[in-house]
Amino acid sequence: MRACSLTELPEEGALKVHLDGRDICVARSHGTVYAIGDTCSHADVSLSEGDVEDGTIECWLHGSRFDLRTGAPIGLPATKSVPTYPVTVIGDDVFLKLEKK
Repeated sequence: MRACSLTELPEEGALKVHLDGRDICVARSHGTVYAIGDTCSHADVSLSEGDVEDGTIECWLHGSRFDLRTGAPIGLPATKSVPTYPVTVIGDDVFLKLEKK
């Protein structure tokens, strides 16, 4: 499923997309594109509004960091992972593989 174009995605940043009834954070860090659930597992806020750095994204509200590869929290107060989605880039288009709900 097409999520966005690379031109819409900041070099070190994130973009919120809504696909198949889900909010997903598409992020780029060091040239690699990732996709994770957009809702922080600690507080119900959008991760795509946080800072991307070195393959992680920081929740803007309480500072939890999540690994963009695995969705695992790497900084408190979050203790639960967020879902991840496989990404394929074809030309300028970013595609995600979503499991059926």
